[in-house]
Amino acid sequence: MMLNRISTLAITFSLVAAGTSALAAYPERPITWVIPSPPGDGSDSIGRLMADKVGNALGQTIVIQNKPGAGGVIGSEAVANARPDGYTMIVGNAGSHGINAAIYSKLRYDVVKSFQPVGLFCTTANVLAVNSDLPVNNVKEFVAYVKNSKTSLNYSSGGIGSSAHLSAELFKSLADVPLVHIPYRGATPAVQAVLSNEVVTMIGNLPPWLSQIRSGKAKALAVTTKERVPELPDVPTLAETYPGFETVAWFGVLAPAGTPPDIVARVNSEINKALASPEIQERLKAVSCAPAAGSPEAFAERVRGDVSRWKKLAQEKNIKAD
Repeated sequence: MMLNRISTLAITFSLVAAGTSALAAYPERPITWVIPSPPGDGSDSIGRLMADKVGNALGQTIVIQNKPGAGGVIGSEAVANARPDGYTMIVGNAGSHGINAAIYSKLRYDVVKSFQPVGLFCTTANVLAVNSDLPVNNVKEFVAYVKNSKTSLNYSSGGIGSSAHLSAELFKSLADVPLVHIPYRGATPAVQAVLSNEVVTMIGNLPPWLSQIRSGKAKALAVTTKERVPELPDVPTLAETYPGFETVAWFGVLAPAGTPPDIVARVNSEINKALASPEIQERLKAVSCAPAAGSPEAFAERVRGDVSRWKKLAQEKNIKAD
């Protein structure tokens, strides 16, 4: 009996030691962070910034792999089906891990159940932007311009299911304007569509727009957060014209469900340390993305909340992607 008990304890200690050893060794090779969008958008630029800092802290290269398509569905599906060993993660956003659950009825993964949130990077506003040549200077003037137009006017987004898409649909509903959605393959061509007058507007993530606004190539008519953003203090919120309007964009890393908790905790810790560094804070501030350090559990709660909110909106406005 005593021998059996000793053997059981030995096995238990052996397993614990093995687990501790595995964590101590992680990561033993480069890690891949999938970006579910093309180069140049918020997920890509912020993901690359964080990958460099976190990779250095972990002692391994974090390789960025862009897998754009279907508003983040292609990249998300690839990671949902990846081995949950901590070596493949996704830089998700409010579109890929919030909105898609609301507008796609045939996803081959579950936005909530198929992923383990690891660490939130930052949150930012969307911005209602127009070409600098458009003869409007505020939201009311823009709404009047669209309603009085004798031709159909379009708006761009980085793809069906992006936060730009749903933000614009919410705006259309509240302002009662007949804008037509033109989805592009990522934020970069969607921004360029406004700058080249292919479309009249975009309500896109602020980071890709900030330099265009500051250079005078585009005008910011409103931001989508409850409060005005420090980087554009003179730009009103959409809620100032349409009370209750709010959409918040975010970026963060998620792993396949089943990834060991110790690995999740380790990467989360390094993300939070990176977000506390003056260098990263300064660079995020430059693109108006507020650091949002926190626990995996808090990040998971944000994802669940976004999914619930966007599902309600999509049902109310009959917004579908398939």
